[in-house]
Amino acid sequence: MKPYLFPLVTQLSRKEKSCGLVFLTALVFINLFSCSSLAVNKRPYAYLADRSKFILLAPAAIARPLDMAQYISASYNGQSFYFSAWVLADENGIDISLFNELGAAMGELSYREGVVNLSSAVFPQSLKPEYIVADFQLCFYDPDLVRSALKNCGLVMETQNEHRRIFEGKNLIMEIEKDSGAVKLVNHLRGYSYILEGDYN
Repeated sequence: MKPYLFPLVTQLSRKEKSCGLVFLTALVFINLFSCSSLAVNKRPYAYLADRSKFILLAPAAIARPLDMAQYISASYNGQSFYFSAWVLADENGIDISLFNELGAAMGELSYREGVVNLSSAVFPQSLKPEYIVADFQLCFYDPDLVRSALKNCGLVMETQNEHRRIFEGKNLIMEIEKDSGAVKLVNHLRGYSYILEGDYN
């Protein structure tokens, strides 16, 4: 496993990057105003559309285990942001360590035993980490199990090779494309996108 401690360069000043990243993250992973962890007896969820409550899948639904670095390029409202992550995801859960472009730790996210936790002094407390986990599952979990979970909340996923498209009715709301070196997620409904670079062979 390689640590994600490599500097990444942006065109923004350090102050702009710091403020912008917090703002972007709060919007990107949508909403807001709830605590960062859930009791074990509640099933964590995320609203992928206004009336589409996506119940997070169990970690055992992952398509294949990941133990790797990911370099993340995020885009929102014409601005780009860069950071990196150390990802360990298997049938037992998800653990993600986030770093800024200088290699400084930004926070830790985990999803284990039905509980989602985000520990960070950088990200706002209103940020719901369930939305981060939901996007991760849409990218990396078994397509048949993801499709079934989406159907349960009124959404449809079409797949062709490594391309996943998610619809609300006739409206395309999300697209995910994957190759051996990157995964790209575009959320048309929420207006953000990101690219996760890594070794996906």
